[in-house]
Amino acid sequence: QVQLVESGGGLVQAGGSLRLSCAASGSIFSINVMGWYRQAPGKQRELVAIITSDGTTNYADSMKGRFTISRDNAKNTIYLQMNSLQPEDTAVYSCRYRGPRSGSDYWGQGIQVTVSS
Repeated sequence: QVQLVESGGGLVQAGGSLRLSCAASGSIFSINVMGWYRQAPGKQRELVAIITSDGTTNYADSMKGRFTISRDNAKNTIYLQMNSLQPEDTAVYSCRYRGPRSGSDYWGQGIQVTVSS
């Protein structure tokens, strides 16, 4: 089992910034992929960004240039720096961990990010 705890969400004005954190604990493999997804009201969940254990990143096109994902393997923690936030970025942001074994796929509870205009 892997537990994921997100932090750093909240309310911010348009143009502002937030930094999300996701700390993983439990049966963590050194080789893994972690990432952030988000779900806005009335919409499907979508990829924000992912990062592999060796630091390779991948972003949704709409997030490139504004969001930066990073990780600290020593702390089993990933981060999402979000800049130039807009009201359409309002969503529940969830952290995901995927290990190398089948079924090793875990989600955090999600954290609310609200951007006011």
